[in-house]
Amino acid sequence: MYSRKQSSQIRQEFWTTFGQYMRPIPSASGLKVNWVNYKTGVKHIRFTMSADNEMARVAIMLSHPDRDIQLLFMEQFEQMKTYLHNTLGEQWIWDVEAYDHLGRPTSMIYKELDQVNVLDKDSWSRLITFFKPRIISLDEFWSMAFDTFDDLQN
Repeated sequence: MYSRKQSSQIRQEFWTTFGQYMRPIPSASGLKVNWVNYKTGVKHIRFTMSADNEMARVAIMLSHPDRDIQLLFMEQFEQMKTYLHNTLGEQWIWDVEAYDHLGRPTSMIYKELDQVNVLDKDSWSRLITFFKPRIISLDEFWSMAFDTFDDLQN
């Protein structure tokens, strides 16, 4: 069992390691990108990766404070669902009525990996293998889809 401080340090070490591993990989547009803290460029649309002592998740989070606009973003993703899944190479879970870590309503499109533990360094290779292709594929999708969502926020 780890103390809260030790757990935090191990998590930070994992994300630093993942970031260093991903650093040489350019975005779909050929630019440098911070993979761990991916910026979509559209307010209230985030690509997130998370891991705890039971599972890992990569997600598209839609968290606009105006629920109608959030649902409009989700509808736009629905229209691009086939393209998104083709780019990802797999089906993801779609949850219109999700909640973020603070309990705020959100919509989420995500994929999870069970039975991994970010605190166990033996799980790190499975975590990296899970996160890497998915965040790269999300970036590829976003390079083509960005303009559609950028137009919706203006």
